[in-house]
Amino acid sequence: MSKIVIDARELRTSTGRYIERLLNYLQELDQTNNYLVLLKPKDISGWRTKNEHFMAVACPHEEFSFAEQLAFKKQLEDLQPDLVHFGMVQQPVMYKGPVVTTIHDLTTIRFTNPAKNALVFKCKQLIYRQVIKRAASKSAAIITPSQFVKDDLIAFTGVDPGRITVTLEAADPIDSLSSPLQNLQNTEFIMYVGRPTPHKNLERLLAAFALLQAQRPALHLVLAGRTDVNYLRIAELVKTKQIKNVVFTDFVTDGQLRWLYENCAAYVFPSLSEGFGLPGLEAMQHGAPVVSSDATCLPEVYGDAAHYFDPTNTQAMADAINEVLTDTNLRNRLVEAGHLKAQAYSWRRMAEQTLAVYNSVLKS
Repeated sequence: MSKIVIDARELRTSTGRYIERLLNYLQELDQTNNYLVLLKPKDISGWRTKNEHFMAVACPHEEFSFAEQLAFKKQLEDLQPDLVHFGMVQQPVMYKGPVVTTIHDLTTIRFTNPAKNALVFKCKQLIYRQVIKRAASKSAAIITPSQFVKDDLIAFTGVDPGRITVTLEAADPIDSLSSPLQNLQNTEFIMYVGRPTPHKNLERLLAAFALLQAQRPALHLVLAGRTDVNYLRIAELVKTKQIKNVVFTDFVTDGQLRWLYENCAAYVFPSLSEGFGLPGLEAMQHGAPVVSSDATCLPEVYGDAAHYFDPTNTQAMADAINEVLTDTNLRNRLVEAGHLKAQAYSWRRMAEQTLAVYNSVLKS
């Protein structure tokens, strides 16, 4: 029986789905090892264990802080675990115990964020590059969500490929009842859901949408996601360019998101960089035809279940979307292939593979 610590500080953030699903299925799979789940104090009361071998522990140390490097390191040493799994690359780089690290992608080191101070963000990028290299070099095992990220990480860090395991993620169907957005009923719309940071490539999506409107003036573009500084920047661009029929939903409930997937004419994923691409799979799960960028891991994950375009070519993006909107046979094929593709992935299998990684490290 071993003591395993899982860093779940990201559990309630936009990137926390991975760690939430991992914890859910590990509790079903492992009745032997003891787990300490590190959560931010505000998240402790909202997390419920269903396995007596799992216990929540408060971890007040913020990501990318001095406290993470010093106080968090001491907390881990005091817990005396046999293994620590960091679900994100940020961690105390001088911690000496056996470590498994999940590295989701290298996007942060390659793209800026206009919502942040440019100089400060650049400095953080430089530090983050070193954190990634240090985490890769000291981890007994590394997990990535796709083969693309594995290859990218090897090229960036030179880490031994034998220490990296690919554990593909998955998309669960939304259980909530479908809840219509009243202003979009009886409206033809394409959609995107997620953050509006630069690598998501929404500026080119807007330009492609403007081209589409010349042929389809009634078409709407729905951008679903909580309003933040970057979405306000995108909204100002829409106003400046006088692009009509762009709908910003702000936060949507699970039921509303399900309705959007089920009723959109196409789900468009214009991203320049992804580690896996969960939203496209989630859209496929609910019957949306997916029109996707052909960048990074997306063709690996979506296979023949998406219609692809070059994300740097606005006209190509508009043409690909239009083809799906006008070609019934293509549309039907994408819906059918998308459903099969979404079913091929499994969070439970991801957790099984992760547990195998733990056991391998613990035995070494």
